[in-house]
Amino acid sequence: MNEMMRETVAATATSTDTRPVREQVTAAEWQARVDLAACYRLVNHYGWDEMVANHISVCVPGEEGTFLLNPYGLLYDQMTASCFVKVNAAGEVLFDATGLGCNKAGFVIHSAVHMARPDAACVIHTHSLAGMAVSAMKVGLLPLAQSAMRFIDIGYHEFEGPAVHLEERERLVANLGDREVMILRNHGLLVTGTSIPEAFNNLFRLERACALQVMTLSCNTELHMPSQESVTETNRLFKPTGMRRRGLLEWPALLKRLDGIDPSYRD
Repeated sequence: MNEMMRETVAATATSTDTRPVREQVTAAEWQARVDLAACYRLVNHYGWDEMVANHISVCVPGEEGTFLLNPYGLLYDQMTASCFVKVNAAGEVLFDATGLGCNKAGFVIHSAVHMARPDAACVIHTHSLAGMAVSAMKVGLLPLAQSAMRFIDIGYHEFEGPAVHLEERERLVANLGDREVMILRNHGLLVTGTSIPEAFNNLFRLERACALQVMTLSCNTELHMPSQESVTETNRLFKPTGMRRRGLLEWPALLKRLDGIDPSYRD
């Protein structure tokens, strides 16, 4: 990727195809686009977005080494299935119906994870207030209640400034390892999932755990911590399994909620 592309990864070619995007991609990619748009809308619904910043990506089904990112300049509640930018690990934009390109920092972070973790079909990065607050706490995430015990093996990545340098990718993936989630110190949160529903479920749990911690510590009272044995057992029970991937049960209900609010994410 050329260093001239400082903030935005721009399209390398302009498509002259005037057909609807749905007719230009496979059925599997279109479904991924619909679910991705829904994920953006849900992050907005729960108040975890930050205007045009942050990113959610998903691997393109059947196309190794390519993934979809948000166009740089749209708000989360403006995302639709047709708007996403298809990019490969080399930073080449393969499809962009909007002409907006994608954010360079988003490319650096998400390409790093997708390249290193074939199981991470979806990657979500947020700058929520609770997530940023916990990212600045030296103690990290505490197992304060059952909701926070979903994740006890958490990666931590030191802040290096805006993630616009390709060499940071090696350190990002080393700190993430094979974990599902990572806290970016003084920055925000990053979660992965084998699917969009699973990644969103992981984000919901992690964001809720961070909000819980901020609220609890604000009470300025002595904390009662659970035993390590109970934390370990609760975490074991909450871990996803092959027969029960987290998020799949909830996803249809979440889509129904979105359809009742504004179904345009499907466009």
